[in-house]
Amino acid sequence: MRLEEDVNRVVLLLFRVVAWLYSLLSCLPLLLLGSTRYTTSTHCSRRVKAHSASGHPAGPYRDLDALDGLIMCLEPDVNTLDRMFEVSARRFARQDFLGTRDVLSEWEEVQENGKVFKKVVLGKYRWLSFEQAYRAARVFGSGLAALGQEPCTNIAIFCETRAEWLIAAQACFMYNFPLVTFYSTLGGAAIVHGLNQAEVSHIITSKELLETKLKAILMGVPKLQHIIVVEDKPTSWPGYPRGIHIHNMAAVQKLGEKENASEQRRSPAADDVAVIMYTSGSTGIPKGVMISHSNLIAGITGTAQRVPDLNKSDTYIAYLPLAHVLELIAEMVCLAHGCKIGYSSPYTLADQSTMIKKGSKGDSSVLQPTLMAAVPEIMDRIYKNVMQKVQEMGVVQRTLFILAYNYKMEQLSKGYSTPLCDKLVFQKVQALLGGRTRVLLSGGAPLSAVTQRFMNICLCCPVGQGYGLTETCGAGTISHLWDYSTGRVGAPLVCCEIQLKDWVEGGYRSTDKPCPRGEILIGGPNVTLGYYKNETVNQKDFFVDENGQRWFCTGDIGEFHADGCLKIIDRKKDLVKLQAGEYVSLGKVEAVLKNCPLIDNICAYANSEESYVIGFVVPNQQRLTVLANELGIHGTWVELCNNPVMEEEVLKTITDTALTGQLERFEIPQKICLCAEPWTPETGLVTDAFKLKRKEIKTYYQHDIERMYGGK
Repeated sequence: MRLEEDVNRVVLLLFRVVAWLYSLLSCLPLLLLGSTRYTTSTHCSRRVKAHSASGHPAGPYRDLDALDGLIMCLEPDVNTLDRMFEVSARRFARQDFLGTRDVLSEWEEVQENGKVFKKVVLGKYRWLSFEQAYRAARVFGSGLAALGQEPCTNIAIFCETRAEWLIAAQACFMYNFPLVTFYSTLGGAAIVHGLNQAEVSHIITSKELLETKLKAILMGVPKLQHIIVVEDKPTSWPGYPRGIHIHNMAAVQKLGEKENASEQRRSPAADDVAVIMYTSGSTGIPKGVMISHSNLIAGITGTAQRVPDLNKSDTYIAYLPLAHVLELIAEMVCLAHGCKIGYSSPYTLADQSTMIKKGSKGDSSVLQPTLMAAVPEIMDRIYKNVMQKVQEMGVVQRTLFILAYNYKMEQLSKGYSTPLCDKLVFQKVQALLGGRTRVLLSGGAPLSAVTQRFMNICLCCPVGQGYGLTETCGAGTISHLWDYSTGRVGAPLVCCEIQLKDWVEGGYRSTDKPCPRGEILIGGPNVTLGYYKNETVNQKDFFVDENGQRWFCTGDIGEFHADGCLKIIDRKKDLVKLQAGEYVSLGKVEAVLKNCPLIDNICAYANSEESYVIGFVVPNQQRLTVLANELGIHGTWVELCNNPVMEEEVLKTITDTALTGQLERFEIPQKICLCAEPWTPETGLVTDAFKLKRKEIKTYYQHDIERMYGGK
């Protein structure tokens, strides 16, 4: 993970002496005063964080703070989401809560490659206080009730991440309307399936999604009667089927103001369903996960305990889909602790984002958040973009960056900080996310060790890598922020416990040495009620033990280290047996090969009737173009990707990366296909969390699979 140095030894020694002296002078006053701030993170990372409660290597493993019992809520008697919002609205009444930027101007800009990008100039953040947001939710819920929405009857939301999403959700929680959530990128068939299965009569959406997605499928959802659009304009909607009533959110709130909200409202119980969250469908038709109020409260409690010193001075930047449990839990943690939430999108997140006009500010620069959640795909992009810019630097700048990078990596491994490097070298990289980020949480997929260490070094903040699923409210584990080890997902949260179940077929047992291994089972109050109207799968994936505790069988394979931290090492569904009997973990292969600078994304594929692995690669356009020029190959982007010489050159680089990452020979792809189009949720080849949809990728590239396997 070190960057290659080509520096005179005297220069290297001088750099290290200056950096060491500055660090010493910066820390000396605190050391003399006996401050514990500079206790090394290496010492902290070696602490035991969890124990097997039974003493058996299979577990169940619990956080040290939960050995006497799992922790279910942040405060006594706050066991529903409406009660949590009520407490926060009273405690932080006049504090800023939800922030949104106004669009000052927008237009379409034609790129050199002919693609058209929408560009915007955005203003400052406008804020709603906790008190204002609470009132907005209260009257919206009252208005929904006036439109005929009944307690314990499902209502849907199909909308982008924005303040109105959270206000609408809180309204539903207050009035005990189970909220059915969908990703904004789901296809029409999946949306129709979910709406009909949930028997929805009311849906909350945005103008854009109504016109581009919902309008085309309305005839397929016979029970739908009311559509609430979060924007104020337009107020009339011609051309929609008879029997469909379209309302603006503001109009529904005005209707709610006229009603007697206190008489209408029926508060939820802790075990009532709060959300039916339809997954992104990485393995087929999306399933609706039923999540109770108490499930979410437990997940919020476990997550919050792992983020130190949360308070009203913190600011969170919200841009991931709120229909994803990671984002929903993160925003609810902020709500409970009085943090500000500023809304953004992947297209306006940074100054360099695709929708931001050159020279104007992205959301991170304006908001300057202290808290952020991200999926590995986004962090991988940041890493590759920064490293590309390093290669384009002049000799002096590049040398300084490399020296500082390697020096800080060495100091981090010893548990020390590097204030001079942070100030002189990494400040500009920090500014990409606003310059004030103190906690970065990663979830949704495994984060590579290379990217995690890059984030630690260049963004100068700890990365808490987490592991959880929709079925466990996103709660499972999060690494402690002072633990700078890589490749692990931390110890169990205080709201749950984790057991390892032997998987004999895959060769994983709790008796394995040096670490117990097996399928990960998560148990606790955060484990959800199961899949909506899908009892067959519920009986297979969920069970209740003799103590009445619910458990979920994840299908992921993990191992527990001596300090109680979990490492994800495999997945049952990703394991393929080759013709000669070797087992290949496709996820493991992809995690290693994503470190290759030529790769933006990759899907490994193997067939049990074949003797080798193949791969589909979305190449990094800039780096592949440079390679093509070096080889004297010219043409359009599609022509470069279809060129067999380019395939061969990329395969050589991939093979080198695989060997460096210590993959076995049978795990290394023998043939690849370069894919010209990037995989986005809109293509249907990845989920909203950018997880691969293997079935869809296999279908889409079936012709290439036959070609790479010799036409069989």
